[in-house]
Amino acid sequence: MAKEYKFPEGFWWGSATSATQIEGAASEDGKGMNVWDYWYKQVPNRFFNGVGPDVTSDFYHRYKDDIKLMKEIGHNSFRFSISWSRLIPGGVGEVNKKAVDFYNDVINELLENGIMPIATLFHFDMPIEMQHIGGFESRQVLENYKNYAKTCFELFGDRVKRWITFNEPIVPAEGGYLYNFHYPDIVDFKKAIQVCFNTVLASAMAINEFKKLEIKDSKIGIVLNLTPSYPRSNHPADLKAAEIADLLFNRSFLDPCVKGEYPEKLVELLKSYNHLPVYTEDDLELIKNNTVDYLGVNYYQPRRVKAKENMPNPYGVFTPDWFFDEYVMPGRRMNPYRGWEIYEKGIYDILINVRDNYGNIESYISENGMGVEGEERFIKDGIIQDDYRIEFIKGHLKWLHKAIEEGCNVKGYHLWSFMDNWSFLNAYKNRYGLVSVDITTQKRTIKKSGYWFKELARNNGFSE
Repeated sequence: MAKEYKFPEGFWWGSATSATQIEGAASEDGKGMNVWDYWYKQVPNRFFNGVGPDVTSDFYHRYKDDIKLMKEIGHNSFRFSISWSRLIPGGVGEVNKKAVDFYNDVINELLENGIMPIATLFHFDMPIEMQHIGGFESRQVLENYKNYAKTCFELFGDRVKRWITFNEPIVPAEGGYLYNFHYPDIVDFKKAIQVCFNTVLASAMAINEFKKLEIKDSKIGIVLNLTPSYPRSNHPADLKAAEIADLLFNRSFLDPCVKGEYPEKLVELLKSYNHLPVYTEDDLELIKNNTVDYLGVNYYQPRRVKAKENMPNPYGVFTPDWFFDEYVMPGRRMNPYRGWEIYEKGIYDILINVRDNYGNIESYISENGMGVEGEERFIKDGIIQDDYRIEFIKGHLKWLHKAIEEGCNVKGYHLWSFMDNWSFLNAYKNRYGLVSVDITTQKRTIKKSGYWFKELARNNGFSE
């Protein structure tokens, strides 16, 4: 007999994306340059096949048709990001009227099609002028971000009722200050920690401004890429490695954003290596008093770790890798195109942790998805037969359903992504969309998974 997986009434079915990855029009209508526009001009060879963010999926010109397609494949919600460098070119000063018109049109179009807009204020796209004065290392940039956030609330808050301060705020710190995959391409753990702290503070500053406006029926949250840290074994050394990985990569944002304070063990760890960030008591007070209303959870893969095999080079660069090694578990299931493990239960483990240790705060799965290279191999009768993506989604939804049955306060599931979009550095190498995009003609074609998603949303679940 088939098992039914029904989700709560009013469940959010939809997808997520970001401005830089779909809008295109990178230098049109007064848009300023962000870090990606700038870095692409400096070193195009760092980008897959030399493809930059100039055109991407051309959502800037095609948003009306795209939003109709969203409705057609069952979306009742959609998370997009506002481009700081489009709205306020240079990051500070005059608001760009054409950008206001564009975002107003997108929001209105979503609402007219019965799709709830969820707006992200920052998704990896610092205006280059702000980065040149230090990015989130700089107190001035924090002030400018706060003013940008307030501007967004005032312009769009009458219709946007769900806000996100930051998407995956740890990633710019990892990529830009530790691991060489984002601009400004610095390797300095102490600076990375300062950027992380300042981003938490910036989020609290935005929430404080949001609360002052007292916008009716509105909530503000943050999206974190939570990656469960699984130890190789129950040996104390492996358990310690997993605990430190969890402190550094999950709890460094989860605790201050949800609970308003940092874990003592993380503070002690950083202090013992003389790597505490610079902060004031007023900063800590602001963070404590401006926690999130809800939490977006991005989940793609687990983190498996073990105790260090070898002592780190005492003269080498100090990084999180001093504390653990990656553990390659025999028999793990992989997405070979992305090099990521597929482990559906991770989504359940995250949500049970949020239920038990974070007050069961309202949450939703804000990203989950599977990137595959060369999907044109799977075209039959003009449609990409991406059964692998359907199986991937189903596998995660089963564990999500179990978490909800066990009392987790989960409001929705968003896939990355609605349509194939440009990826930072990877361009169009791996495709994630429910809808395929021909990057030469910009033609959109619904994949098999898109039709399946439509039925999933219509039935508010699936049976198997």
